[in-house]
Amino acid sequence: MPPRSDGTTVRENASDTGTRLLRFTAAVRWAHHTTAVLAGVCVATAACLYVGPLAEVVGRRRLMTTVHEWSGVAMFLPVLLGLASRALRSDLTLLNRFEDHDIRWLRAAMRRRRTANIPSGKFNGGQKAYAAWTAGAGLVMLGTGLMLWFPQLFALTLRTGATFVHDWLALAITVVVAAHIGKAIGDPEARKGMRSGTVSRAWADREHRLWQAEPESGRSTDDRPSGVPQRPARSLGHFTPEVTNQHTDK
Repeated sequence: MPPRSDGTTVRENASDTGTRLLRFTAAVRWAHHTTAVLAGVCVATAACLYVGPLAEVVGRRRLMTTVHEWSGVAMFLPVLLGLASRALRSDLTLLNRFEDHDIRWLRAAMRRRRTANIPSGKFNGGQKAYAAWTAGAGLVMLGTGLMLWFPQLFALTLRTGATFVHDWLALAITVVVAAHIGKAIGDPEARKGMRSGTVSRAWADREHRLWQAEPESGRSTDDRPSGVPQRPARSLGHFTPEVTNQHTDK
């Protein structure tokens, strides 16, 4: 049984593949799931407003407009409230930090080459690019949406441009989110990590083998399920990770 940082020991399975590792705390999962629900409401109500046959079936256009407006504004609240969590702040920091291996991952993905042999941290280059694109697109959608919500405050030319950007960017977001869902469907262990918070050591070593070398201030000992050990520092060949302090999520 390997020693833990607090001096106790954790019993591991004989095989390394049986160990579960904490990937996302409850606060991070809550922020993700709540944002996803609000995004789904936005997409559904937008379809009821812009797709003719669907609009005829649903009706209640004024109600659909109101729900669409408020869900769009509320979509940013889960992340803003989640900033009280050290785990979420740590994940956002990692998502905002592009390393050389992330650039290699993106180049391989764009050239339709295998990315499995390219090392990744807690988040790979594709996940970081998706997070950056979603954040930027979300802010643009919020800005243009507010211009359409309060048309009396803006000139006609600005409202016309805002309508064009809002509608076409909404279509692009729908396509990108659908691709994101498709990737999640193809990776059951990644879905389990977002659903339960833990992933197998074998999956982590295969898909995110530099994760252990990154600062993990978001890993909470309070949120760790019983029997889930901290991730030990191990040599990665030419890359030797540094041992970092663990902080609790408040």
